[in-house]
Amino acid sequence: MSTTTSHPSEPDGPAEGPVRPARLIQNEATTEIPVHLLFRDDPDPATVALRPAVVSRRQGTGEQPRLRRAAGAAPRPVPQVDPDLVERPARVLPGAVGVLAGACGAAGCAATSWWAGLLPPLVVEALRLPAQTGAGLGPAQWAAYAGAGALALFGFGGLARGRSGRAWVLDLFGRYRGTVRRSGLLWVNPLLLRRRVDVRLRHWRSEPLPAADASGVALRVVVQVVWRVRDTARAVLAVEDHESYLRECVEAALTRVPVETPGGGKGPGDAGAEALTRLVASDAAPVGLEVFSVQPLRVEYAPEVAAAMHRRRIAALDARHRASMLTSVVDSVEDTVTRLTMRGLVELDDYERKALVKDLTVAFCAGRGETGP
Repeated sequence: MSTTTSHPSEPDGPAEGPVRPARLIQNEATTEIPVHLLFRDDPDPATVALRPAVVSRRQGTGEQPRLRRAAGAAPRPVPQVDPDLVERPARVLPGAVGVLAGACGAAGCAATSWWAGLLPPLVVEALRLPAQTGAGLGPAQWAAYAGAGALALFGFGGLARGRSGRAWVLDLFGRYRGTVRRSGLLWVNPLLLRRRVDVRLRHWRSEPLPAADASGVALRVVVQVVWRVRDTARAVLAVEDHESYLRECVEAALTRVPVETPGGGKGPGDAGAEALTRLVASDAAPVGLEVFSVQPLRVEYAPEVAAAMHRRRIAALDARHRASMLTSVVDSVEDTVTRLTMRGLVELDDYERKALVKDLTVAFCAGRGETGP
């Protein structure tokens, strides 16, 4: 009997059911791996130096997230001012020196006029001067006039009156020459440019400034700043307008420090005022300003959120009132039932106790609702 053997890849004629697809690799084979070999322990594990390699988490993968270190906040740049620009006392003379110099100059002009024969006869007689024929206005007379007139101008033109709480910053052709803090009659070089500075203790009440609380709700704050000029040279020459600079520092500090909301406690408000004072003082110190306090006087919600925050505050007060009332009612009901049972006035089972508690709760709530505000 002859037997026909067909290759597995060539099926013998049409057969019922699905036909097995032909192998892509003719000599493929399947080998079973024992399960215990997958979990065997290596008797001599090799030590490999590993470095921590953590990748970022990607969506849809089970990779370990990257453990990022909190990057330190970069410090804010501090305004740099010319280190040589520091207040120093200016060289001034007592006012008597200027008066004496001016008087000598005026006397010199009068003597030159007498020398030139230009004084009226009445003045010559009043001063009991000898008669002078008059030499006329020659080069010598003009030179004497110039010298005496310059002395008189410098003497009288340099007189100044210093006041307590006021100072002068002296400037010569754009170069700082010193500060005058003395009071009384002084003589200052008239060629120097004088800039008056108020060095008294001052306070500034601001207009409503934009701010925010700890939750980011917009506020309007009126603050009072107590300050004074400590270094007149930097306050006048290092910045264009030190008062405007201080105002800008306060506005910038209000954007970084949260302000206590209206109706809040005094503790956080005091902490916020201290933080504001420290921040404004550190910003204003490089330009010679000394800040003592920055105190919020009036805090209110911004117009765009005032209505919503008012409704929210009313709702919070109402919820607080309801919670306190409910706690009071529960305590009253519990005290009443306890007293009735402890004194033996009534004997209640569970059903009767529940009914009594329900009736007492309704009665107490109705009574408080009628007498409440």
